Amino acid sequence: MQTKKIHSWNLSYSQAIALQKQLAQQVQQIELKTRPKTIAGLDCALSSDGQRIVAAVVVLALPNPMQGLWEPLAKSEFELIEMATASQKLTFPYIPGLLSFRESPVCIAAVEKLKREPDAFIIDGQGLAHPRRFGIAAHLGLFFDKPTLGCAKSKLFGSYQEPAPEKGAYSPLKDSEEVIGAVVRTRANVEPVFVSVGNKCLLKDAIEITLAWTTKYRIPEPTRLAHQLVGKIKTMDERRI
Repeated sequence: MQTKKIHSWNLSYSQAIALQKQLAQQVQQIELKTRPKTIAGLDCALSSDGQRIVAAVVVLALPNPMQGLWEPLAKSEFELIEMATASQKLTFPYIPGLLSFRESPVCIAAVEKLKREPDAFIIDGQGLAHPRRFGIAAHLGLFFDKPTLGCAKSKLFGSYQEPAPEKGAYSPLKDSEEVIGAVVRTRANVEPVFVSVGNKCLLKDAIEITLAWTTKYRIPEPTRLAHQLVGKIKTMDERRI
């Protein structure tokens, strides 16, 4: 898959912040007209010695195009289409709010190995739910130029009220009065996930996709499988060093 070339990665701290503010204006919040039939889940992790970072992308498909628009699916109904991984030397320091500058290059490298373009991406991280409205899901969403959403396991920024305990309940994640995401219960009586727009979708679309592509686990199936693959590749990568 080809990705856009938005900027270089040789940036200082101040340049990265300025770039976030500039690129945040390019994020498109537009309604998703059709249901994605293929979705890529993307995750990454740091090596144990902190010198390398590994990314994995897993593409799943809906085999039944006649299924209801946002009807949740059983795990057995997802079809594994493709997987790809990448490993790179870490070049950007740990700076809160700028993690996408550490993680995005290797994520892009993994996605560029895909032979097919997914209809949409779920990123294990934040989109607009970020102090400068430019988390990794928004950052990658511009590179991929596809509907992209962030689905994180923990909150980075904002305030919320706990959603109701049943599956499918959600509450707004806010910065003052601005809604920047949603706190979504994907399983009854289980900790919620933090969903936000990355690019080319609305928050309601991001919530619906998250719930439709989540089965019996807390996180959506594409990112859950990507997380598992990252763990395996990370172990293999470390054994070779």
